[in-house]
Amino acid sequence: MNMNEKNKVENCRIEPKLKLINMDSVEVEQIEWLLYPFIPYGKVTIIQGDPGEGKTTMVLQIIAKLTRGEPIFPVTDTTMKIKEKRSDEVDSGNDGLDGEDNMQEQSSMSPVHVIYQTAEDGLGDTIKPRLLAAGADCSKVMVIDDSDQPLTMADVRLEEAIVQTKAKMVVLDPIRGFLGANVDMHRANEIRPLMKRIAVLAEKYHCAVILIGHMNKNSNGKSSYRGLGSIDFQAAARSVLIVGRVKEEPEVRVVCHTKSSLAPEGMSIAFRLDKNNGFEWIGEYDISADELLNGDGRGQKSQKAKEFLLEILANGGMAQKKIAEEAEGRGIKGKTLWNAKRELEIDSVKRGKQWYWMLPE
Repeated sequence: MNMNEKNKVENCRIEPKLKLINMDSVEVEQIEWLLYPFIPYGKVTIIQGDPGEGKTTMVLQIIAKLTRGEPIFPVTDTTMKIKEKRSDEVDSGNDGLDGEDNMQEQSSMSPVHVIYQTAEDGLGDTIKPRLLAAGADCSKVMVIDDSDQPLTMADVRLEEAIVQTKAKMVVLDPIRGFLGANVDMHRANEIRPLMKRIAVLAEKYHCAVILIGHMNKNSNGKSSYRGLGSIDFQAAARSVLIVGRVKEEPEVRVVCHTKSSLAPEGMSIAFRLDKNNGFEWIGEYDISADELLNGDGRGQKSQKAKEFLLEILANGGMAQKKIAEEAEGRGIKGKTLWNAKRELEIDSVKRGKQWYWMLPE
């Protein structure tokens, strides 16, 4: 066989054989959720934010709840109730509160194993103390020992660990620490195979894969373009969350949903992080990811809503429906309006079939 014939044979061998999938034969699969609508099972979720904003602390809090088989959000906390059962708000048909219906759709679950890999923090001096503070069952948190050889997203040990532990969540913190020494995180052709590999693992073993990443310093850019590296990271993820600090309230951090391919985007959720009280979920927070990253906090929105209510109710009570319509016309969201109402202690009185709001005497 001469050289030309040999090359032809080799070229024939690497040509893939055509395989067609008839969509009529594909079975519809129901998405299952670790935390609806933020973290799906069997898919990749990215959580990103600037350094020191509480990403790792929040994830360790989630891990702690999973290892105990407890709901991630505090069901008994009045700030996290699905819906306030106040008669005026229920009868008014206010859609602004309906977004909370999905916050606590967590059924009771058994404790699960989690794989947590960090390339930045020490296990003994940082990670375990945080897990203990969060109440985790540390016997269910596993770490792949990569002291002999650094772990990468393409490493076979990752799959072996999932099989051995039956982990329901895998966390790589941060993403760039597990790419490999020869991978350029800004090159799409190098990132796509890695993201494909990790997505296949997530789907194959029906576990939630969490990739934690830092933001770049493009303060004027949209949130979707502020993740470090290639945009293919976010393109491959089914859910992307951004964690940031509120400018007017430095102890308050907010989780914003910037991509959701499998469900409607969730409402922004806030948590408080301070030295005295530690970690505490607060509840819904009316702010977008771009506003959060640009330093536009809730203070201006709340003040605008308060001024609107004081103005519109200055001459007496008004029907709640009319107030909501006027507020919408001025760009004030329903949730912000209701928060302003509570802060101003505005009274609600039912007249016939309508609710009226009026300033306190």
